[in-house]
Amino acid sequence: MKHALEKLEGLLEKGGIKKDIILLVISGAAVICSLLKVQPLPFDMAWIAIVLCGVPIILEALIGLVTRFDIKADVLVSLALIASVCIGEDFAAGEVAVIMQLGALLEELTVARARDGIEKLVHLTPRTARILKNGTEVIVPAEQVQVGDLLRVLPGEVIPVDGVILSGQTSVNQAVMTGESLPVDKEPGDAVSSGTVNQFGGFEMRTARVGEDSSIQRMIRLVQSADAGKAKIVGLADRWATWIVVIALTAAALTWLVTGQIIRAVTILVVFCPCALVLATPTAIMAAIGNATKHGFLVRQGDALERLAGVSRITFDKTGTLTCGKPRVVRVQSMLPQLSDTDLYRLCGAAEQFSEHPLGKAVVACFREKHGDLPNAEAFQMIPGRGVSAVVDEKHILAGNLELLREQGAMPDAEIIQETEYFLSRGCTVIYVAVDGVPAGFLALSDTLRQESAPMIRCLHDLGAEPVLLTGDRETAAAAIAQQLHIQEVHANCLPEDKLNYIKAYQQEHRQVCMIGDGINDAPALKAADVGIAMGGVGSDIAVDAADIVLVDDEIRELPHLIALSKRMMQTIKLNMTFSMTLNFLAITLAVIGTLNPVVGALVHNAGSVLVITNSAFLLKRSRK
Repeated sequence: MKHALEKLEGLLEKGGIKKDIILLVISGAAVICSLLKVQPLPFDMAWIAIVLCGVPIILEALIGLVTRFDIKADVLVSLALIASVCIGEDFAAGEVAVIMQLGALLEELTVARARDGIEKLVHLTPRTARILKNGTEVIVPAEQVQVGDLLRVLPGEVIPVDGVILSGQTSVNQAVMTGESLPVDKEPGDAVSSGTVNQFGGFEMRTARVGEDSSIQRMIRLVQSADAGKAKIVGLADRWATWIVVIALTAAALTWLVTGQIIRAVTILVVFCPCALVLATPTAIMAAIGNATKHGFLVRQGDALERLAGVSRITFDKTGTLTCGKPRVVRVQSMLPQLSDTDLYRLCGAAEQFSEHPLGKAVVACFREKHGDLPNAEAFQMIPGRGVSAVVDEKHILAGNLELLREQGAMPDAEIIQETEYFLSRGCTVIYVAVDGVPAGFLALSDTLRQESAPMIRCLHDLGAEPVLLTGDRETAAAAIAQQLHIQEVHANCLPEDKLNYIKAYQQEHRQVCMIGDGINDAPALKAADVGIAMGGVGSDIAVDAADIVLVDDEIRELPHLIALSKRMMQTIKLNMTFSMTLNFLAITLAVIGTLNPVVGALVHNAGSVLVITNSAFLLKRSRK
């Protein structure tokens, strides 16, 4: 019998939301007809609601009791339905069934789980690799690569395995691992990770880790397992169900024994049925989700706002979240008397205008935005891992890192090095410029703060949430951003597993954590956090799929509103539950002394449910001052 009931439970769970809505509308119309004494059929119209809405409740309660001895609110509802039908109070039974199914539908709509984005991470896994054997290049499936194999990686290719560069210079986009949009220059001896993208120069590498041990596979496992311990929120009505059932049955039995009137006992079961209590949580959550949607948040998990209300730590990724995610020129400094800052800027921009490097593109875009067109460049040469070389206005221009100028015999003097130290300490990236073999100055570039980041962080402090910075960027860049935003706790150079470990450490200290990020590397932390919020506009699809809430338009200034809304939602839920329990006990008292009958009790119940829904509806227009 137990096996048969479990199969029946599986069939009941296969019903779709659209079907539930149709059955609920039909049942509601039938109950109204019963109340108005409209009887087009040879039986009370309330029986339609009893069959369509009540029977599934009774079956589910029975299955839970027999298979798991699970006493939930539906047990008391079933008792009220059966008792009302037994004494001929069909309307009361139908009304209770409709109200309970309405609450169940609202809950189903709010707790629908979303995709986890694993399949998109899997697509990042490289499919092939170029193995060098006896001087010959052979393309093989990536899973056939062994530790110690010699590989060649060409520009634009995804690095298939973890390893170390043996020869060649390049720049590698490591956003999948660190979240930082700027590529990192690599040379012999440097480590590279699978899943990252080789951007500019070809190189040869020795394999260090393959298969399940590679970086991208570890990332996939992190995302798969990160949310395993995230608890589901159980409705308070279900948590209290055992006590409610015991109290209701005891009160009904004692009333029947003392008065000898079964009608009073049935009325107690009807009014004790926790309809308003069941509606208290899902109606408030639905209203809060509606409010959040108007402010640019897509709430993908219904209980996310309930968890968000208890958050004490909010961890932020830096690039693309607190900052714009695009480098901008913040300083131009010429060190030659005959060359103005603007002239140096123009020469460097002209030399960089054919560059594919994000820093070069940033220099060109910033110059054109402020000063207009650039002169033509000739003899352009891209030097992977170093910079560029070009001829502009008959001058030979070198623009790149210190290694480029050192190799070309144009090493900057101590004065230029000293000038750049301040910008490097602030997390900036410096492009050194030489003109005709003479060190001429530098350009400092930095990712810029979003205008709304600072006031948003201040508001979070006021709401009792402590901001924390978790970033894959360098310590100097992270510290500079944190100082501007007055964030006290900073963790730099974070790989995906590092962010995940910090999240878990907070949770082990019994602190609820919210993670806000935008990159693939943030996905494990977004999954593991009590609440994950992804930047929908600039964020990756994988980060969005891993999050509970998506900030669709990237307006991060709305985050304090969401936090305040979640706290207000919890206050509304508690008020709803307090009211519904008070109303229930008052109705029970009136039922015991015979003032209420089952029909009136059902109407009182209905009134309580309407008031709970009305109170929740105020959340729709809630705004934060």
